Amino acid sequence: MLWKKGRRSDNVVDARGEGGGSGGGIRLGGKGLSLGAVVLIVGFGLLTGQDPLQLLGELTGQTQAPANVTPKPPPGADQQADFVRAVLGDTEDTWRQVFQESSRQYEDPSLVLFNGRVNSACGLASSAVGPFYCPGDRQVYLDMDFFREMRERFNASGDFAEAYVIAHEVGHHVQTLLGVSRQVDAARQRGQRVEGAEGLLVRQELQADCFAGIWANRAQQRLNWLEPGDLEAALTAANAIGDDRLQQQGQGRVVPDSFTHGTSAQRVKWFKAGFAQGRLTDCDTFGASSL
Repeated sequence: MLWKKGRRSDNVVDARGEGGGSGGGIRLGGKGLSLGAVVLIVGFGLLTGQDPLQLLGELTGQTQAPANVTPKPPPGADQQADFVRAVLGDTEDTWRQVFQESSRQYEDPSLVLFNGRVNSACGLASSAVGPFYCPGDRQVYLDMDFFREMRERFNASGDFAEAYVIAHEVGHHVQTLLGVSRQVDAARQRGQRVEGAEGLLVRQELQADCFAGIWANRAQQRLNWLEPGDLEAALTAANAIGDDRLQQQGQGRVVPDSFTHGTSAQRVKWFKAGFAQGRLTDCDTFGASSL
């Protein structure tokens, strides 16, 4: 991926080193809670209406967020951060264009780089939950060690695989702007079950994958920056983080009733759906009779 062609975003802030360092968090396959334990805790939080991020923080003794964190841009010589700025900048260009096409205005999110743990409007989170988007403060949160986990645990490597992850989280921001997230939250508050293989959470996550595909399509048209193997790398990443694969690795069995993100095959399918034409109308996972 020729990512250096991308326009750098000014909306990346650097909170690394403010949260106790990279050793303070829990990571998939690292010290602390196992992946299976993380899955169970997240499932318990969803079933009981508690914030899974807060539960993970409490269980690891991380109940206090770092105080007086002053957001700052990442250092100019940091190539990893420069990559993130390039990808985020291009998502901004893509979604401004898409929103303009329907006479709407896109509002850029911020992306916060952190190590180990971070406090957000959605609660205290550790690196174990992976990259995430918080609608409460409209920010994407990323510990770049997650990309190492992708390479080492899931054999999902390459710049475009990492870019797909960022684009997926930005996809959740797009859902917030479009009112999708609000509708899912309203359904949960009415007591509607949102988990499960056909549930609203799965449909929401698959739509974010489709939105990542829209970004990939528009970015390629604009910059022609994909190299041989890049698209396959993104599909490998999508395949690696499906609910069925993660559950099989973490607990030795697949429980569709607790799905929240969709299967590996579904994640690949919906990314491809967005990538094919780069159109919002192709990403209606909520109206789809079959995921």
